[in-house]
Amino acid sequence: MTRWTPDPSFYASPQDAATAPAEKLAYVAAFDRAAEKPDAIVVLDTDPESGTYGKVVGWTDLPHTGDELHHFGWNACSSALCPTAPHPHVERRYLIVPGLRSSRIYVLDTKDDPRNPAIVKEISAEELAEKADYSRPHTVHCGPDGIYVSALGGGSAEGPGGIAVLDHTTFEVRGQWERDRGDQYLAYDFWWHLTRDVLVSSEWATPSMIEDGLVPELLIGRKYGHRLHFWDLAKRTLTQTVDLGDQYQMTLELRPAHDPSKEYGFVGVVTSVEDLSASVWVWHRQGHEFAVTKVIDIPAKPADAAALPPALQPFGAVPPLVTDIDLSVDDRFLYVSCWGTGELKQFDVSDPFHPVETGSVRLGGVVGRVAHPSFPDERLAGGPQMVEVSRDGKRVYVSNSLYGAWDDQFYPDGVGAWLAKIDVDTENGGITLDPAFFPHGDEFRGLRVHQTRLQGGDASSDSYCFPNQT
Repeated sequence: MTRWTPDPSFYASPQDAATAPAEKLAYVAAFDRAAEKPDAIVVLDTDPESGTYGKVVGWTDLPHTGDELHHFGWNACSSALCPTAPHPHVERRYLIVPGLRSSRIYVLDTKDDPRNPAIVKEISAEELAEKADYSRPHTVHCGPDGIYVSALGGGSAEGPGGIAVLDHTTFEVRGQWERDRGDQYLAYDFWWHLTRDVLVSSEWATPSMIEDGLVPELLIGRKYGHRLHFWDLAKRTLTQTVDLGDQYQMTLELRPAHDPSKEYGFVGVVTSVEDLSASVWVWHRQGHEFAVTKVIDIPAKPADAAALPPALQPFGAVPPLVTDIDLSVDDRFLYVSCWGTGELKQFDVSDPFHPVETGSVRLGGVVGRVAHPSFPDERLAGGPQMVEVSRDGKRVYVSNSLYGAWDDQFYPDGVGAWLAKIDVDTENGGITLDPAFFPHGDEFRGLRVHQTRLQGGDASSDSYCFPNQT
């Protein structure tokens, strides 16, 4: 795993990363909702010059059932080039793949046969609980000093959730990251401003609040997460918490500016209990502390109750349900997935406080069921959910499943499985569906698809310690 020279897929600055070669493969987490057959990492061909472009070209089954693969990430990335990195010669070679329901974590080696990753290690739920006192691993980020894995639940109790750290080389669980968490209890995503020694974390829920679906009583009671936490990264202590207001339920995905000289970032909020709208907020320095400001509002859309699933019929509207966002490496375009209404929105956020919508595509949706242009007769369920942007910003990949039990509530007739590629006008803004790239249905062998990772890295994989050159 050790190299004499840094991995060529590591880049010192975001500007350098934007010049990276285009990815040839995409890795996709796929899971069996019934938990009757193994989940899998599916490999797609993303090379337009290939005869199998847009097709499944590799498949790795996991050894157990019931994992529910969700998010996953690389073992190492551009953060290894940071001046403080103790492991500058690691390789971007291994995928760290948690099972959100099983609490197992798998390590898959992509080096020898990139189309068929090999499982080289399994971390049991018991080991994660014993060494870090966590369960339900969720988000993976490669830090300069280890592999960080967020977890929704505690190891011996319902909570608190938090962050576990794995060793870069052995993948052993080192332990719990936090030294002083204050009153932080709910957990979800996390990311950082490495050069400022700041870690930011968000909130979703504990396992019992999500595993059987969205609980209306908890939502109306404003019990899901609605805060952001700011930590001293070096000291591993909580320094500030900002409450967005308990009407803003589920502060999920965090996307900090890639430019390490900037100290702001975006967070998506799933819904407001007051009007079912979704929103995007920006955190930013204000003196010695952080402030969080709402910059995008996306309203719910009225709909005939008869066309809605039971969970939404009392409201007579479809909420956007912003369940993922992603920021291009040049910090120019923010992509916002509206899983309920079946839309991916593109915003120019060159001025992060005044986003301008520059593009939109529609697929699926609770009511619209918009078809892909290449298969106009197939009404799609689900909607753009997980979003991944290529490092050069020219391609966006979206998949359609949120989380098994939640899929079933909002798309009770079945969510299916599909993954689309979107081409980007990086000069003027604007996005269009690629008609040649739409793996779906039986190509995924009955599994649902969630997060995508791109070979060589992507916009939500890497952190950088050196600023762009002017």
